[in-house]
Amino acid sequence: MPFLTIAFPVFDPIAISIGPFAIRWYALAYIGGIVLGWVYARSLIKNERLWGGPAPITLPQMDDFILWVTLGIILGGRTGYVLFYNLPFFVAHPAEIFELWKGGMSFHGGFLGCVAAVILFCRKNDIPIMSLGDITTAVGPIGLFLGRLANFINSELWGRPADASVPWAMVFPNGGPLPRHPSQLYEAGLEGIVLFTILAVMIRFGALKRPGLILGSFIMFYGLARITGEFFREPDAQLGFLWGGLTMGMLLSVPMVIAGAIIIVLAWRSPKRQQTPAESRP
Repeated sequence: MPFLTIAFPVFDPIAISIGPFAIRWYALAYIGGIVLGWVYARSLIKNERLWGGPAPITLPQMDDFILWVTLGIILGGRTGYVLFYNLPFFVAHPAEIFELWKGGMSFHGGFLGCVAAVILFCRKNDIPIMSLGDITTAVGPIGLFLGRLANFINSELWGRPADASVPWAMVFPNGGPLPRHPSQLYEAGLEGIVLFTILAVMIRFGALKRPGLILGSFIMFYGLARITGEFFREPDAQLGFLWGGLTMGMLLSVPMVIAGAIIIVLAWRSPKRQQTPAESRP
């Protein structure tokens, strides 16, 4: 064991316990991500300078959308985990598909659930899909950051074994005796802090005036961040390494990088959003 290996600070996965009822940190991460994202989204909508005029989404519409996107995250995330990561098990034990408290969510599935929520809500309310997609993905890194911290607290999704050159390696209580990369913290930094900063700077410089630019940037940069993080993350035990040492997270992220780049190009080639006569009226 390396001399400077850090002992994992064991946390209680249950944040609040009242009698038979328990609220876990993972649930709080989801709740906190949705609430903080909602607050940030409202601030973006209210700032007309970022849009070159009134935003194409109203505050009441955003308030209504929160329920839609929450359902998209949960249903999509669970469906993605079942299909992408552990299908044979759930085919044999279908009742456990609904036992969400045991864990098992997929970002890629949750993202597809959000896409479905955006499309359906926009069609119902006659809202530009790309603009609502921009807002939704602009706030996404907040939830990703909190979710990865919850993974760390739960001592799950830990990293690959590290050598003595990694002084911050940790021995996770359920990860065997080897010191490992705290890959959850790497991903919290890349998918949360770095990605949020990139998108926030782009928004400050007028990216919301080009519908789809933030959406495409989120998709592409998240894919790159996830692929990078996968080099340090231990693959799921039931899957292991796939073709050529790739992991499922890598394979699912490659199409995101390609799709994101295409959306960025299309958004950049499209004219900037113009203020309509209806928006210009006091």
